[in-house]
Amino acid sequence: MLKKIAHLLLGFSLATSINAYAAENTLVAIKTDLGTFVVEVYSKAAPVTAQNFLGYVDAKFYDGTIFHRVVPGFVVQGGGMTFDFAEKETRKPIVNESVNGLKNDYKSVAMARQQDPNSATAQFYINLQNNPGLNATETKPGYTVFGKVVAGMDVIEKIAQEPRGMFKAFPEAPNYAVRILSATRTDAGSLDALIESQNTPKPSSIKDALVPINDPQ
Repeated sequence: MLKKIAHLLLGFSLATSINAYAAENTLVAIKTDLGTFVVEVYSKAAPVTAQNFLGYVDAKFYDGTIFHRVVPGFVVQGGGMTFDFAEKETRKPIVNESVNGLKNDYKSVAMARQQDPNSATAQFYINLQNNPGLNATETKPGYTVFGKVVAGMDVIEKIAQEPRGMFKAFPEAPNYAVRILSATRTDAGSLDALIESQNTPKPSSIKDALVPINDPQ
């Protein structure tokens, strides 16, 4: 009973949080093999980065890509490779916006890039903890945060727990591909059912495989 109440309270809390921000920011539902998570995109704080990300979402670019880099306790990264580790062709890189005041804290979503600060294209990552080393300083640019996971962070945590190491060229990739099945814009009204469905315990079929034990006479 307490567990059920906790799930209901969690769902209410998430829905309240989402409704509070949806009017100002864009919500994107990202469906994966392990469940769906929702990203709130901060278009005002990171306008170039947000427009770039939403452009890829609207073009269905992310559909079929995988999370190819998983570092437990650090980040989960994806959005640029197919299941066979082929890199998708992207648009031109964008300008770095890491001095926008947003931090690489737990649940935040940021752009992956190369050494050149202005080299981000499509790949993004979710922070699994507060990672201050990825933030901009007075002497160096950081990694641009443009959003936050506002629902379904448990899905990201599941991805972080996937076994890795099968692929020598990609040792941080899950042994079995975790794909982005779809990434679409959504709204607060469409999320209540998603939150409820993912918080509702799934019925177990283990009883079908159990051999009944006779009661002692």
